[in-house]
Amino acid sequence: MTRFGRLALATAATTYLLVVIGAIVRSTGSGMGCPDWPTCHGAWIPPLGDNAAWIEWIHRGVAVIVGLLVLALAWLAWRTWRENRSQRSILFASLGAVALTGFQAWLGRITVATNNAGEWVTAHLAAALLLLGLLVFIYIRARYSGALSGRGTSQRLTLLLAFSAACVFAVLMFGSQVTASGSALVFPDWPMFDGLLLPDFSDDPALASLQLIHFLHRFVAAAVGLVVLAAAWACWRATRAGVPGAERLLGLAGTAAALYAVQVIVGALQITTGLAAWAVALHLALGAAIWALLAGAVFVAYFEARSVPATETGEPSDETAPPARRTGAEAPTVRERVVAYVALTKPRIIELLLVTTVPAMVLAARGIPPPWLVLWTLVGGSLAAGAANAINCYLDRDIDELMNRTRRRPLPAHVIEPEDALVFGLVLGVIAFAVMATLVNLVAAFLTLVAMAFYVVVYTMLLKRSTPQNIVLGGAAGALPPVIGWSAVTGDIGLPALLLFAIVFYWTPPHFWALSLRLRRDYAAARVPMLPVTHGVPETTRQIAVYSVLMVALTLAFFAIGRMGLVFLAGALILGGLFLFQAFAMWREGTDVRAVRLYRYSITYLSGLFGLIVIDVFVHLAI
Repeated sequence: MTRFGRLALATAATTYLLVVIGAIVRSTGSGMGCPDWPTCHGAWIPPLGDNAAWIEWIHRGVAVIVGLLVLALAWLAWRTWRENRSQRSILFASLGAVALTGFQAWLGRITVATNNAGEWVTAHLAAALLLLGLLVFIYIRARYSGALSGRGTSQRLTLLLAFSAACVFAVLMFGSQVTASGSALVFPDWPMFDGLLLPDFSDDPALASLQLIHFLHRFVAAAVGLVVLAAAWACWRATRAGVPGAERLLGLAGTAAALYAVQVIVGALQITTGLAAWAVALHLALGAAIWALLAGAVFVAYFEARSVPATETGEPSDETAPPARRTGAEAPTVRERVVAYVALTKPRIIELLLVTTVPAMVLAARGIPPPWLVLWTLVGGSLAAGAANAINCYLDRDIDELMNRTRRRPLPAHVIEPEDALVFGLVLGVIAFAVMATLVNLVAAFLTLVAMAFYVVVYTMLLKRSTPQNIVLGGAAGALPPVIGWSAVTGDIGLPALLLFAIVFYWTPPHFWALSLRLRRDYAAARVPMLPVTHGVPETTRQIAVYSVLMVALTLAFFAIGRMGLVFLAGALILGGLFLFQAFAMWREGTDVRAVRLYRYSITYLSGLFGLIVIDVFVHLAI
């Protein structure tokens, strides 16, 4: 191990120690042991016998050590970069660590100034975990060659591990919210909720809010546990298949899964011991360790895949065709690259997703939601959709090259390197989650993460090439924006939001199958088992008619449950009647012309239906 590697490891280990000490500070109630900053009770040394002050003082002391180590790491990275310009990523990451450490110190100051306000404590923890993850990246990056070939194997395992790490980060934020809100003991038993399998929420809004926070933490923790287990299983399968570096990945992901099982037990002990300090501190310490292990697994998987020649495995190469437009006079200009990155996000799809988000927010607020909330929800949603679409382009680049409709996309056209597209998508996803978590709320942020993962992992990686029902099951990703919009306003998931989800879910097959009927020869050439390819035109048009009937029926159910007015009812009947006319006409005729008409009208239908929600709400307000 090089000197830089040893320093990076020491810095990451000390940062983890800092997180653990921070957990002790929180569990012992020592956060205000030193009520001023940077001094403690007006002095540089806390008074003897004041345990709370000394615990907080040690916490600050270790934070100073971390700051010095990070500065030393950045200085050494700069010196290394001067000698070897291929180490640019390490230099940028080290400088980022310096900035994040300074931001973390500022958050610590604000936390003290606000008397440990819950939102600032959560932000302080989030920044510490991000710093830990960044330092893990620096350590792992230093173990690989500075110049990577860019011709590695598939990054599918990297994506699954990245989703697992993101889920663990999300559940840590939910846990911090539980502590900050004081809802940790709102249900005194475990795994039940006051003796019930599902909680019976109180009629008192304040108590119900605390119960919901506690319930969501347990629910999300259970779901994330399954994701972590799936990631470890995928690493085990990769080991059995002889994938290079898989044994190391299994060690990291397997350890994380084992610690997660222990974490569940410790979480239960927090409740049974009445939030004993050791249980609270251990719970957060284990969570930070799981996060660091999975973050490390993500980076190892990425660099291992980048370091292996594509010919050594059966995985699709990250560079499947000659770089026709990357060199010489034909190299893409800056403007072309910017346009290409925007194209990766598929802006037209994003527009359609946002059409269903804002009306759900208006319905949840029964009026105009706060403008800033709408803005950040749209920004976060757009970034999330763009991230999922960019990663989808990376994963589907081989079949995109075979289809006339998609072969001009940035990756088949070789305007952007596949690895750059993948990193672009992952970075957008991280920013999207950060925006939703910090500027909207954690429920909306988690649902956004689920939508991204469902589209990338469930639809693109698991279903698209394996079953003709791919768009039916995978359509859940595109149906989540109304639920995200509702939760952005209310902080929970209501029945009207679930009905909006169901409407979009049943709208997706007629919409997409109408398009796939027109493009069935393309899908057949790419060997994608879309329904028109596997079952033919008559069966596809029949199923389109069935789903259309169910969709229109759901709009009538939404009228009653969502407490909509006659404006919505009349409009929904007219729009639905036209949709059914188009769908049944296509069932009778089965022509490409009818397919195109239905596809185009389906967009008008969805936009019109959600527009009616907004109009109906405002009509009620005016009455």
